[in-house]
Amino acid sequence: MKRILVILLSLAALSVSAQETYTQEEFLRRYNNLVSRVGAAGVGVETLLNRWQEAYPEDVQQMLARFSFCYARCQTTRLEQKPVDRYLGREPLLPMTDSLGNKCNYFEVTDFDEELYAQANLAIDQAIAAAPDHLDYRLVKLDAMMAFEQGNPDMTLQQLKALADRHFKQHPAWVYEGLGEVNEEQFKAFMQDYCVALFRLGTPGGSQAFKTFSEYLLTYCKDEPLFLNNLGSYYLTQKDYKKAQKYFDQVLKKDPKDMTALKNGILLARTKKDVKLEKKYLEMMALNGATETDRASAQARLDAYSRK
Repeated sequence: MKRILVILLSLAALSVSAQETYTQEEFLRRYNNLVSRVGAAGVGVETLLNRWQEAYPEDVQQMLARFSFCYARCQTTRLEQKPVDRYLGREPLLPMTDSLGNKCNYFEVTDFDEELYAQANLAIDQAIAAAPDHLDYRLVKLDAMMAFEQGNPDMTLQQLKALADRHFKQHPAWVYEGLGEVNEEQFKAFMQDYCVALFRLGTPGGSQAFKTFSEYLLTYCKDEPLFLNNLGSYYLTQKDYKKAQKYFDQVLKKDPKDMTALKNGILLARTKKDVKLEKKYLEMMALNGATETDRASAQARLDAYSRK
């Protein structure tokens, strides 16, 4: 019996030794396999992460895995009834109306545990510090922060400004997993994605952040159509048609084929019921529309006006 016990203890020692001598690649492989079966915060994930961290505290992949674990754990979801069509840019899970025809849609609402969110934020900050030119790590942090702020993106706006400052002042050699090196146009496209996300929040805070960040980006890249169109769209939603037209016309002066400015110009004119202005944009669309359908549709409307 004693011999058997000694053998079992020896086997246990070998097992522990094997765990301690996993390579970083082996930890990552085991982590990915486990998460594929149980989820980012499932049974056994934290134990594996603790062993991984103990063995390789400087491993960036371990830091990213820790972020995913903490971020998944910090969220709980519930259904909440709201009398709106969209909530934080999302469609209702259960679209409903009451007996009087009033909206009483049900949306999935996320609640955050602040302590666990702080742990997730710490983990992604460690990854960013270890690999400062990995743009994707910074965007992961921004995505989580915007979700956490629930329509009042004050911290997100400050982080976006800081990222723009770093890019335009320090010119880092950004890289992005699966994309490789990030060029100037790609960086601007990423920034525009956040502008759109802020706009789609559909909250006063999101709308103001959309305007503020678009203006901030224009201080670095004057006359960039993406961000000029943003400001035109902002003022269009605010019913300040004069300012909105100024921005759309500024874009079209530089690029008469800019479809965002053309379509928004037509929308603005129709909203104002300004036929003369609409004809101006329709003529531009008939000549410069991106597709045959766009050009034909604009010409058809012009023809309809001429028959009146």
